[in-house]
Amino acid sequence: MHTTKYVFVTGGVTSSLGKGIIAASLAKLLQERGFTVTIQKLDPYINIDPGTLNPYEHGECYVTDDGAETDLDLGHYERFLNIPTSQANNVTTGRIYQSVINKERKGEFLGKTVQVIPHITDEIKHRIQILGETGDYDIVITEIGGTVGDIESLPYVESVRQMLWEKGEENAIVIHLTLVPYLAAAGELKTKPTQHSVKMLMQSGVSPDILVCRTEHEISDDIKRKLALFCNVKQEDVIQSIDAETIYDVPNLMLAEGLDKVVLKKLKLTSKQEPKLLTWNNFLQKHKNPKHQVEIALIGKYIELQDSYKSITEAFIHAGSSHETKVNVRWIHSESLTPENTEELLKGVNGILVAPGFGDRGIDGKIKAVQYARENNIPFFGICLGMQMAVIEFAKNVLGLVDAFSTEMKSDCRNPVINLMQSQEDVTEKGGTMRLGAWDCKLVKNSLAYEAYQTENISERHRHRYEFNNEYLQQIELKGMIATGTNPKTGLVEVVEIPKHPWFVGVQYHPEYKSTVLKPHPLFVAFIKAALKQSKD
Repeated sequence: MHTTKYVFVTGGVTSSLGKGIIAASLAKLLQERGFTVTIQKLDPYINIDPGTLNPYEHGECYVTDDGAETDLDLGHYERFLNIPTSQANNVTTGRIYQSVINKERKGEFLGKTVQVIPHITDEIKHRIQILGETGDYDIVITEIGGTVGDIESLPYVESVRQMLWEKGEENAIVIHLTLVPYLAAAGELKTKPTQHSVKMLMQSGVSPDILVCRTEHEISDDIKRKLALFCNVKQEDVIQSIDAETIYDVPNLMLAEGLDKVVLKKLKLTSKQEPKLLTWNNFLQKHKNPKHQVEIALIGKYIELQDSYKSITEAFIHAGSSHETKVNVRWIHSESLTPENTEELLKGVNGILVAPGFGDRGIDGKIKAVQYARENNIPFFGICLGMQMAVIEFAKNVLGLVDAFSTEMKSDCRNPVINLMQSQEDVTEKGGTMRLGAWDCKLVKNSLAYEAYQTENISERHRHRYEFNNEYLQQIELKGMIATGTNPKTGLVEVVEIPKHPWFVGVQYHPEYKSTVLKPHPLFVAFIKAALKQSKD
């Protein structure tokens, strides 16, 4: 009988230590050893999903094939493992409580007092085991957001305690990621924060099996021995996670530290093969030793928090490596772009990407950036809102429809070249109601998009409410902007291009979500290729 093993990753001392990267790196090594692995994220916030969160609050909202709006860590999972995630890979406190309350209203708990234990914890355990019970995975890695001791995380830690007891020590283990800070004044690494963090975890009834210690300096054997003694683990179970040059170094660092071997030993699993990481290290070699450089202007509304565009910047890394090219990003806030300074801010770039977003803030700057790219023959890539801005700019400045706009920003505009989807007109709730997830698209042959994908039929992920207004399609195409990709069922425009331009592509979907280390996204690869050509001309 197939028994799925569970690995829980908790964090202590401070947030942003890199639980997601450690989880993804471990999963990568286990995958290389021949095991089927998936990772899920438990988020303690009460939002149902991050779909309605401002990017400044939580960074990018990542979208899966099945239309789930999820935490950006799922992007790391997919980029490392090259396998798709789903709704089951991201669980929030909001979703847990919503489910329990709905059951209570339906009468499923008749006669019972609904409480955190057992009702909330039972729901959490059920969600944790959904992926494991499919029979598709040997190992499920579960990352718990936040830090141990947070009031929001308590039900999750209690659920882990119960699962460790129910599954047994050979089937479920806990990795605790913690910080070992370096105090410059004392000239030494300090273990006390880790000791306190582990103590906090143990007060909740959970004793870590493995300690992963984030550090800026090498951790000596003496410090490992001290941590082992005070944190109730074996010395071999204290793993150093030193600062890395790039997140893509972490699997190699964890391999050198033996994290995967320790995990397999505790789970009583025998490795099916040794991890080689051949394709991974080939990518890393090219990424670290580029022969060329290009500069891409990323025009966005949330550039103060670069995690807002995490998948885009990672897609640049993947595509750049495939061309042995370093992609330097020139971050430009769309609100700062004006007719007077556009030339100054964009001069010298080899490509311009106008990023996704919502609302009317900074829109004029995005339109100006599109115009500069179009008129100066600079490779242009518009994603979602970026594609819509390209259509608006073309309608205004080439068709002469000076009042062309999107009804998202101006509901009463006379020429709504971008309009609310018909299916969205009666939608009143904001959360999870957009056009989400994977949708089919058919490409026109002899187009830039077809040249990139090398196939007519593609599927890409969406996250938007507004669409290209097909009433304007004929007159826009007559002037030279062509729809080269459409949804085969609805006829909605997915891709626009300007054939007379060196490389001008706008897409209604989010190609960045599907770019991985092993499979850089073809449109990003083509965009960087065009930027590289521009840099040499």
